[in-house]
Amino acid sequence: MHKQESFYRQAKKESFRARSAYKLFDIQKRFNIFKRAFYILDLGCAPGSWLQVAKKFAEENLIKYKDQFYHRDHYKIMGVDIKKVSPIESIIIIKADLTKLEIQEQIDSFFKNKLDLILSDASIKKTGNKFTDNIRQIRLCNEILKLVETNLKYKGNLVIKAFQGSDFDNFTRKMKYMFRFLKSYKPKSSKKKSNEIFLVGLNKI
Repeated sequence: MHKQESFYRQAKKESFRARSAYKLFDIQKRFNIFKRAFYILDLGCAPGSWLQVAKKFAEENLIKYKDQFYHRDHYKIMGVDIKKVSPIESIIIIKADLTKLEIQEQIDSFFKNKLDLILSDASIKKTGNKFTDNIRQIRLCNEILKLVETNLKYKGNLVIKAFQGSDFDNFTRKMKYMFRFLKSYKPKSSKKKSNEIFLVGLNKI
């Protein structure tokens, strides 16, 4: 509990909306997912801490890659969540169900290009029945993977939250066909008892 409280206090101190920001910082430190990432989609973005992190790295990339041929002169970040999320400057946030077809229209309209990075900390509302929750979470992950297949560019990166349990191995195998590198990872700021695990796919095929 003490460790989790320290992440919570740190988030408050550094003006992040939730301690989950440090999960993404940890993943970035390990896998460098934000390398050359200018067009970023965050699925299940509430309360917005991952959007804050994504904005920080996108702004740094504008400076870092300024003189290189693949540089963009702007970034675009979109967050999607079924819950209402407070605005963040320079980011578009859509209140919508990411499993509905209309979300693709919103993505096309805003980005008009393939994406460099897709993030998903999206989670089902847990019932307490681990078996049922695992199946429902993997079902959600499969819906997200459809958006990844359509929108993520060649050599783009993905971070997606899954639950360890039934169907996890099948889902992992499906992802292996999509990325040159795939790794499961549990960030330090994840609760020890939590069965959440993040799958990091680098270099989409």
